[in-house]
Amino acid sequence: MGSEVVVGLFVALVAIAVGVALVTQRLSIPFSVALVIAGFVLSLTQPIHNTRVTTDLILAVFIPGLVFEAAYHIDLADLRRSFVSVAVLAVPGVVITAAIVAQVVTLMTGLDHSLAFVLGAIVCATDPVATVAVFKQLRAPRALGTVVEAESLLNDGTGVVLFTIALTAVSAPVSPVDGVVRFLGALVISAVLGAVAGLVAVRVMHMARDHTVQVMVSLVAAYGTYLAADAVHESGIIASVLAGIVIGNAGGRFTLPVATTEALDTVWETLAFLLTAVLFLLIGFVITPAQLSVAVPVVAAGFVGITVARAAVVYGLIGAGSRLLARGGRSAVSSGYLHVMFWAGLRGAIAIALVLSLPSDLPGHDLIAGGVYGIVLVTLLLQGTTAGWMVRHAGVLEPAVLTPDPLRE
Repeated sequence: MGSEVVVGLFVALVAIAVGVALVTQRLSIPFSVALVIAGFVLSLTQPIHNTRVTTDLILAVFIPGLVFEAAYHIDLADLRRSFVSVAVLAVPGVVITAAIVAQVVTLMTGLDHSLAFVLGAIVCATDPVATVAVFKQLRAPRALGTVVEAESLLNDGTGVVLFTIALTAVSAPVSPVDGVVRFLGALVISAVLGAVAGLVAVRVMHMARDHTVQVMVSLVAAYGTYLAADAVHESGIIASVLAGIVIGNAGGRFTLPVATTEALDTVWETLAFLLTAVLFLLIGFVITPAQLSVAVPVVAAGFVGITVARAAVVYGLIGAGSRLLARGGRSAVSSGYLHVMFWAGLRGAIAIALVLSLPSDLPGHDLIAGGVYGIVLVTLLLQGTTAGWMVRHAGVLEPAVLTPDPLRE
């Protein structure tokens, strides 16, 4: 594809995204959900030939910028108060989800368990972009938004690590001990790499006197950290997230000149809009009716699996755990908070990126791919479009403040 065609396609996608944004301002459909619908409809009416969306395009171009921008705006004080809940959702919650999805899909469809676990690993990470947007629009409690967004940032990375292990296990059995060591080792090493890179970036930003240079440093940190971690076969997503949190809290936003912080906010807000718009349009283009039609049983089983798993993690680990640990036998997390956390389990960009990376000769490739596309589409259309209703009716908009982390007492 020629450079002129690529530029023309990019401009067309941005123009479509702007049009979708203007329409969604008058409707109750979240922006990201509307983008996927628009991309899907356009792929049916105006298919783009010789255009290939690859996993490298999604993971190396779109994801680092999006996760860095979100992590940069997370308040470390809020994250500390919710850290245990976030950690439970993002680490054991991911493994539990993959295992339950694999078991349900195997029982309902007969798909080989090792392949079903690959599917479970692909869809185990949440991507609640639409839900977080609703939180901001309705001014839901900041602590609740922090839990949902931080979970999605961290479990994106843990999900990718788990997927790598699951895919390896299809051809070469991996012992439980070896799997756990690989999983935890990747998380720790990636987090350390990201934190160190963030601290270095903060130091360089303070040395620079021009806010334009300081903004460029943040861009290098976001993408450079991802590429560096990926080059040593660790999780670039987790590294970028940690770099964003460090830069946003360890001196970046609070001690830099006002002109710099305003420039950082403006640049990253614009870049996040651009990346989100093009990415979700491309997700819509990737999903085709032919792929969905052959995988309807897997889509149904997979959606049942992630729903059951989400309920087990949110109401079981978080809800029941808080009741056991909270003093006086009273839960620190209201049922409304649990309901919203449960309904925030959308799937999206990471799942699409991982399914695109599946080897073409993998047994059941088309079935797994169609199943993932269907699950992503169902969660976006069902949960994404009703996220506002859930936030309004769960009672979380009442003037109440979330008590300290439910599992911290």
